[in-house]
Amino acid sequence: MQSLCSILEMKKIVALFLITSACLAQNQNNIWCFGDSAGIDFTNINTPVSINTGMDGRGSCASIADSAGNLLFYAFTRAAPWLGNFTGQVFNSQHQIMQNGDTVQGEAWYNELTIIPKPNSNNLYYLFSMSETNVPTQGMWYSLVDMNANGGLGSVIVKNVRMNNFRNADCVTAIKHGNGRDWWVFSKYSTNSTSFNRFYTYLVTPDTIMPPIIQNLNNATDVDVQRIIFSPDGNKMMQINVFGFMCEYDFDRCTGLFSNPQLIYTEQTGNYNRLFWSGAYSSDGTKFYASTQYYFGVDTCYLVQYDLTSGNISASADTLFRISYPQTFVQAGGLRLAPDNKIYFACIYWNNVPNGYPYPDSVRNIYNENLGVINFPDSAGVACDFQPFSFYLGGKRTYVGLPNNPDYNLDAVMGSPCDTLSVGISETEITNKALLLVFYNAAAEKLFINAQNFKGKYCTLQIFDVMGRKVFSSRKKIQPHYFTHDINCAALAKGMYIINLQTEKENLSKKFIKE
Repeated sequence: MQSLCSILEMKKIVALFLITSACLAQNQNNIWCFGDSAGIDFTNINTPVSINTGMDGRGSCASIADSAGNLLFYAFTRAAPWLGNFTGQVFNSQHQIMQNGDTVQGEAWYNELTIIPKPNSNNLYYLFSMSETNVPTQGMWYSLVDMNANGGLGSVIVKNVRMNNFRNADCVTAIKHGNGRDWWVFSKYSTNSTSFNRFYTYLVTPDTIMPPIIQNLNNATDVDVQRIIFSPDGNKMMQINVFGFMCEYDFDRCTGLFSNPQLIYTEQTGNYNRLFWSGAYSSDGTKFYASTQYYFGVDTCYLVQYDLTSGNISASADTLFRISYPQTFVQAGGLRLAPDNKIYFACIYWNNVPNGYPYPDSVRNIYNENLGVINFPDSAGVACDFQPFSFYLGGKRTYVGLPNNPDYNLDAVMGSPCDTLSVGISETEITNKALLLVFYNAAAEKLFINAQNFKGKYCTLQIFDVMGRKVFSSRKKIQPHYFTHDINCAALAKGMYIINLQTEKENLSKKFIKE
């Protein structure tokens, strides 16, 4: 039996690890990259400044800095589905495409990307992405970035590993596990019709990404456009969607389960006057802010504050701002709680801009060169001091997207069942066996090949048709334990092919079909 002293000593070690991890995370959300070359540096918390970035994206974006607040990398969907299938790009700290950082799976939605550190690693980072409606390539993926590669500028060493293959809602989100080390990553099933409200919750540990926990909450439609937003303490989650649904849940960071739904608004089936688009909690968790968009005949966008301490939350709705279309050609967009505990609000300008993207260089005005700011989000009503179009982006422009960054600062749940490094649920056995993963994007006629736990220094990749004829061959150096390669398959005939990877220590094969 373990002695009391050894148990106490172990708890001290765990506590020290968690404190150290929290300190390292303090500045990871300091750099925001979004919109058309726009960004904000929150290093000086009292006077954030606008910066220039290399991106031009209408919606989805995520960024991460190091422990000192220096930008590491960012990702975004650069275009829109009508401008090309592959839209995801990863940029390094010099605002250039990272090595192997092109053609990350994505579809130019608004909350389809998020970045988390790989648990127990100082240099590896997961980038999660999803495609929503582009059949047959809908699903959720992960890629892996190694910041030790390419002289410290980073490289995507694993790209487009498929986690699911169903239609995902536009709300990829992450939150730190109650043990302070691991992460929960969420996707939402979407059919745009059925009423199951299905959550898929993936546990990310140092060794693996676990199969999802699936919850059917059965209180809303599995609709494409929705958001899941966590409270600053991580114990609550607000779900909103474009059909006017708003519901707050309890969240258990040890088990990854949602419970105790507190319904604020049911979904609308007509008279759509609550098309919720984005939301953010105040830093003390007592207020929730929601933006709405025009659609279904509604011609006005709103920014609304809700008092979560009220006995009737829906009745506490306080409209802070409204703007009409087409009088101003402006549409409300993303809300994000920033490191300075203010909430920033993005809008898009539509006039003479087909589909809202991309802006011609001449389209510049107060609406797209500024963000709105809620200066005191914990305060009720006008005391929150919302100032529309007040944060100047230095001549750069915003659309509807702001960085979908998780709370890197969230502490462990001390005193809970998972206040040690136990993950709180049973783990499957993890092995170091080499694994070959293949994803073929039929729309782009592109093949993504990834190998993990792959031993050796150099790898020969060969592809054979069913007659045994070699149709592709390449030899390249292996990033330790990882191999990734993209292949344009436009010249290949339809049919089945065999992929073979071989080093001096490994030999793996897998088939794929070009239809």
